[in-house]
Amino acid sequence: MNANVTLLALCQGLLMTSIGLTLSTSALVGNALAPQAGLATLPLAGQYLATLLALFPAARLMARYGRRPVFVGGALLGLLGVGLAGLAIWLGSFALFAVAALLIGVHNGTGQYFRFAAADAVTPAQRSQAISLVLTGGILAAFAGPALARWTRDSLGQPFLASFLALLAVTALGAWLASRLHIAAPAVAHHAEAPRPLALLLRQPRLLLALAGGVVGYAIMNLLMAATPLAMASQHCDFASTAGVIQWHLVAMFAPSLFAGRLVQRLGAPGVMGLGALLNLGAVAAGLSGMAVAHFQTALVLLGVGWNFLYVGATSLLTECYRPAEQARIQALNDSLIFIAVTLSTLAVAPLLQHLGWARLNLLAALPVLCLLLALLPAFALPRRLLRRLGGALGFRYGSAG
Repeated sequence: MNANVTLLALCQGLLMTSIGLTLSTSALVGNALAPQAGLATLPLAGQYLATLLALFPAARLMARYGRRPVFVGGALLGLLGVGLAGLAIWLGSFALFAVAALLIGVHNGTGQYFRFAAADAVTPAQRSQAISLVLTGGILAAFAGPALARWTRDSLGQPFLASFLALLAVTALGAWLASRLHIAAPAVAHHAEAPRPLALLLRQPRLLLALAGGVVGYAIMNLLMAATPLAMASQHCDFASTAGVIQWHLVAMFAPSLFAGRLVQRLGAPGVMGLGALLNLGAVAAGLSGMAVAHFQTALVLLGVGWNFLYVGATSLLTECYRPAEQARIQALNDSLIFIAVTLSTLAVAPLLQHLGWARLNLLAALPVLCLLLALLPAFALPRRLLRRLGGALGFRYGSAG
């Protein structure tokens, strides 16, 4: 792979280090600062909302100015956000912590395009591997984020103040690495066809599967992951145990990226997505089996691997479903739908856990995964020729962007 893919993997790793730390700490900081317990995950939900709102503007800016300046600008906003988060903890201000989360969310929003930038930097045949390799940057984050939270938790007296200050160096390094990127904008020939209407694009069953895979995989992973620190706290687990569970969850999220791209080439994107959905159901089963640290750990490891297969598979499938002129719109639509679901699931975590409990929350999470698995079955269980014939009879186009 070329130098751009390596740089993007490092940028991804640093971004996920920040995300890993905030996931380990935000609900606990929010719980300490919030005027009532039900608002504990509000800053985290605001972070996801800001990510959502940043996606379309970021896509438009990248289409006009290229990837590099937007990645650098996003990192600089993230730098401001983590600084304000530290200040909020020092002042004991829940409102300021929520504002800081918004800026961190914008940084996360620009970072969602790292994988698509990698796809732009290689040939079509290498796209699934490039996407997968960029996500391997998260392996660094799996150790760095939670470990940084543990080491710095009480370094300055107030819990997690030093943690967010340490992120200043992490985010600044990410901005510098992004400034070293050299990725040409995708060439769109003057004679190329105009972008097709969105309604027509959404008649592609494979595009719908890609969108659904990303949304369900990310939302369910986030719901159960964000609920885990609160559920573990209810069982009087110490923070070291919670950070360890999140750490190995992050390892499970990103370590499969070392081979997921090749798996997509062998099994096809829908097949890998189907494996991811099955692993998510395994995570639910582990969550239902008990509330000891080992149960939480097993559930989140299965959840992480399942997310990876769904995310890599869905992203790879998505890149087959649009033309160059449609790229920015479809990529932004995909990630917007993902972060609408993630924002809503984050807002729902505290009240659902409070009113349903951990076991029922897991059962609720299983429902959309089962629906996705049923939708995927025809895509990898039936011959393509038969699917094309059925799709043609129904007026659908089954295949690539053509």
